[in-house]
Amino acid sequence: MEKISVLFVCLGNICRSPSAHGVFEHLVERKGESESFLIDSAGTAAYHIGKAPDPRTQVAARRRGYALEHLRARAVEAADFERFNYILAMDDANLRDLRRLCPRGFHGHLGLFLDFAEGVKHKEVPDPYYTSGEQGFEEVLDLVEVASQGLYRRLQESGIE
Repeated sequence: MEKISVLFVCLGNICRSPSAHGVFEHLVERKGESESFLIDSAGTAAYHIGKAPDPRTQVAARRRGYALEHLRARAVEAADFERFNYILAMDDANLRDLRRLCPRGFHGHLGLFLDFAEGVKHKEVPDPYYTSGEQGFEEVLDLVEVASQGLYRRLQESGIE
């Protein structure tokens, strides 16, 4: 069986997309589905390549039981459109950048991650990088937890078990 592949994308790949990566990875591990998935994250900008997630992101995630320290920032590559079935942007600006990079033959799902978040008012995951407090990082986790559940449900309905 071919793995379901999901790429989470934000700008620098040190706050929002690694949070989504870690939360979704944790969810599929808990469900015993790790072998069925390829999960990764990337940024549309190359600001932080090779760096671990922002320390504030790691602290907030660790408080909820998510491990992010193994993740390293990378930039989106052309090959990602061949490797991933789902490429999910954290906001409209990154979705626009991804659409510019997307080759004509891409047959996967390219969209916003929060499209999978039922009952959430937000359309985009806000960037907590320049916020002064930890609340921005907590809000990111709140949103990506709901969206991860919704994405997993949608994939189950599509036939993964």
